[in-house]
Parts: sequence; C-alpha cells; structure tokens
Amino acid sequence: MLALGVSSPPPSCSSHHVLASFTYLRISPSLSSSRASSFRGIRIGAGVPVSSRGGAGGGRMVVRMAKREEEMKGIRAKTTEEINEEVIDLKGELLMLRLQKSARNEFKSSEFGRMRKRIARMLTVKREREIEEGINKRLSRKLDRKWKKSIVVRPPPSLRKKQEEQKAAEAEKSS
Repeated sequence: MLALGVSSPPPSCSSHHVLASFTYLRISPSLSSSRASSFRGIRIGAGVPVSSRGGAGGGRMVVRMAKREEEMKGIRAKTTEEINEEVIDLKGELLMLRLQKSARNEFKSSEFGRMRKRIARMLTVKREREIEEGINKRLSRKLDRKWKKSIVVRPPPSLRKKQEEQKAAEAEKSS
C-alpha cells in the first residue's frame, strides 16, 4: 500500500530561474510494506519557466494575446454576412494551400494553422451572436447546413487576383 503526500520544494531548488506552479508529489510506502524503495517522489510541473530577472521572453506572449484581442474586436465589428463571406474566402484559400501542398509547390506551412484559427474565431463569433438571439444548438446546425448548401462556388481571392493579373497581361500584349 502506498501513501501520497504533497510537499513544498526542497531548499536546494534556489537558482536564477524559478519554475512557477510546481508541486512535489511524495509517494512513500506504508508501514506494512516490507520492501524499501529508493524512490522519494516526483516533481509535477504545470507552470511556465519564469525568469527572476524580468527577461523579454514573457513579453512575447502578451503581444500575441494583444494581437488576438485586436483581431477579435475586428471580427466582432463585422456583420454576420461579412463574416460568412470571409469564411467562404478563407476556406477557398485553405483549399488552394492544400492544392499547393499536394502539387509540392512552395508554400508556408504555418498558414494552415493561421487560417484554421481565423475561421474558427469567425465561426465562434457567429455562434455567440446566435446564442444572444436565443437560437439553440439544433436549430443552429440546421441553419448552418442551409447556409452551406446556399454557397455559390467561386475562386478564392488569391486565385481571382492571379486571374486578373493574367487578363491584364494578355490585354497589354494584344494592344
């Protein structure tokens, strides 16, 4: 039988960098156990390294969060129709990225996650508005299916831009 206990970090853990939110879990054999173990406990860390000197590493996280908050404010300022249009455009861009990947063309792999997150944020704002209007989950899914069926397939903005550039180049050659 084992006994569990939580203890504070030993005094030998002082250094320039302190790890935040660490718990020391001590597992000790009960008195009825006949075997002696050399195992004294494990350190369970759920925190992030925090510099005691106030380094610049923590500032990056704050900047990312601020940018995300600005983006969410920008999304919330749009109407639902504008959000729907942008979701369609972003999904088209995501398709173009997948095509570039399958054709082994050069592309930025970080764009996949960035676009997916942007789409998710927009759909989250859209759902927040539905909740404010009192639309339940079942009706929301039904409306979402109707919306998806009503989408007219069109090229994404990046492809439209390339097509317009090609048309302009052809027009210059012909004139």
